[in-house]
Amino acid sequence: MPVYRKNLALAIPVIFSQIGQVTVNLVDNMMVGHLGTTELAAASFANNVFLIGMLFGLGITFGLTPLVGQSLSSKNQCSIGGWLKNGVLVHAIMAVSLCALMSVVVVFMDSMGQREEVVQLAIPYYLIHVASLIPLILFFSIKQFFEGIGNTKIAMMITIIANVVNIGLNYVLIYGKLGFPALGLNGSGCASLISRLIMPLIFVWIVLKMPQLKVYIHAAYQSAMDKTKIRQILSVGLPIGLQSVVEISAFSFGAIMQGWISKEAIAGHQVALGMASMTYMISFGLASGTTIRVSHAYGERNRNELKRTVLASLHIVLAFMSLMGILFVLLRNQLPLMFTSDPAVVRIAAQLLVIGAFFQIFDGMQVVLLGALRGMADVRVPMFFAFFSYVVVSLPVSYLFTFAFRLGPPGVWIGFIFGLSIAAMLFGIRFRRQLRKIPMN
Repeated sequence: MPVYRKNLALAIPVIFSQIGQVTVNLVDNMMVGHLGTTELAAASFANNVFLIGMLFGLGITFGLTPLVGQSLSSKNQCSIGGWLKNGVLVHAIMAVSLCALMSVVVVFMDSMGQREEVVQLAIPYYLIHVASLIPLILFFSIKQFFEGIGNTKIAMMITIIANVVNIGLNYVLIYGKLGFPALGLNGSGCASLISRLIMPLIFVWIVLKMPQLKVYIHAAYQSAMDKTKIRQILSVGLPIGLQSVVEISAFSFGAIMQGWISKEAIAGHQVALGMASMTYMISFGLASGTTIRVSHAYGERNRNELKRTVLASLHIVLAFMSLMGILFVLLRNQLPLMFTSDPAVVRIAAQLLVIGAFFQIFDGMQVVLLGALRGMADVRVPMFFAFFSYVVVSLPVSYLFTFAFRLGPPGVWIGFIFGLSIAAMLFGIRFRRQLRKIPMN
């Protein structure tokens, strides 16, 4: 039981952060959905294109956590602080470059098979989100460092604060309250931009007020730029970023396929995926806690503790995802009504939730196992496993069931089941092999 408590102690703050972020996304979808089906479809299209670049950037920052966690055994604060300095520099340069590259995508958005009215609404909304990526990546860079030393609570508090700000600004800017103009879909984008701008500023301010954490800021300031650390940050972070892109690409291209069917199909996809994202983010929070615990155990070469940590997280995620799957099936016709009253969208979302009840079990397993591998800084082979699972398997199966077998919107999600289950199996095999390489103590 102690290992379950330790895992949850680290994971719960991350889980609350993820719940808060997904809650904001759900509220965004609810508010935008009440503007109309076209607006909801535009938000879905723009978000799915944006997510590819965003998750690549955030994935690179995730590489900092295991490197920091493994270095804790050295007890050298200056060396540990060096990870913060080098990490923020690398991530800041990457954020600016990524935003410039993502801005070019708008040239191709009208060639992705979406309805013209959907694309026209999606482009300005997408560009606002691209602008918000720089402060978001800076926040995650600082967040991943402090999670590496075992502090997950600060990021949780900041995320909750930013999410409350986002929800309030959504209401004001979307509908034009308190004397502000009604900006519609773009109001939702502006709310996200403002809330993300304050996140890194609040983080630095809080850390400077806490003596036990302020020492790392001073250590970072005093440390030198280190080419070795920069190479390690990139060698671990880039594969994680690419793996994140590969995984989200299956879902993003799945959304584009839904858009080929109808705007109701892509709207229903967005509604169902929003609810599935809630359960995934909770599992992701548990996986993040697992990464931290595994990195500490791996740094100490404690094989038994590492194994117990991962098994406990798998037990928790399987129980949770199974329970959520039952609720998805039982409430499949009621949950979509929170987002839209369009009967066609509700019907499609209900069908997808039934399939989501099954694929999320594999989703929970694969993300926890992936978190364990990241804790050991084993990221390159899992990146290729992800490419095989999501690109070679998931996307073709989605296309086959959707268009060749003419199953329509559910066919896309059947492809997700295939991809996620294979990913879980491959990550499990890889974890067992890597575990055997650690000597017994």
